[in-house]
Amino acid sequence: MSEKLALVTGGSRGIGAAVAKELAQAGYDVVITYAGNEEAANKTVDEIKSTGVESAAYKFDVSNNEETVRVVNEIIEKYGRVDVLVNNAGITRDGLFMRMNKDNWDAVINTNLSGAYNVTQPIVKIMMKQRNGVIINMASIVGVYGNAGQANYAAAKAGIIGFTKSLAKELASRNIRVNAIAPGFISTDMTKGLDSEKIAEHIPLKRLGQPEDIAKTVKFLCEEGTYITGQVIQVDGGLTV
Repeated sequence: MSEKLALVTGGSRGIGAAVAKELAQAGYDVVITYAGNEEAANKTVDEIKSTGVESAAYKFDVSNNEETVRVVNEIIEKYGRVDVLVNNAGITRDGLFMRMNKDNWDAVINTNLSGAYNVTQPIVKIMMKQRNGVIINMASIVGVYGNAGQANYAAAKAGIIGFTKSLAKELASRNIRVNAIAPGFISTDMTKGLDSEKIAEHIPLKRLGQPEDIAKTVKFLCEEGTYITGQVIQVDGGLTV
């Protein structure tokens, strides 16, 4: 086992899997969580192990507080420490607000915002004992600038930004850094149905980002950005300049 452990929620595919693999390359043992796709989770774990570090996947619903706290405490008990937490698990339920039903509002808020609370609180306790740790919350440019048809998603991601800044102030004295990354349009399953060529026309770099672009930013914040806390790093190809 490595001397450092990273926990990545929603780590079976897309941005989460890229982050998990990047941190493995940096020498972290990596635990990923997933909600349903066991095949993808096992594939990611195998790829991580091939780099020479330990890895495991745990299935649970981050929106369920009782289940999440129980499993996260099992992970803490097994590994004895958590050095990096990446709150990446998230869903979308898009639609115009006037037609958005309460179930779609609640699903996004409970997973994308309350899920971060559910995972982070037990981990903060072990990080405070360690007097060291890095927490990275996955926000979105939608949480900064809003987007028609995504009132629920924007509200959740804006909440993540406020959560990040507040935690950074609370935990800095214990040498725990807390930052957020706000991705733009990234080529994942979540953006598969969009017209990528049309979107790219509005991006100064003229392309959608790749999951690895986000993963490298996570690694930088963990390894090199040791004087950065409470910040929101927009990784969007210049879209919001």
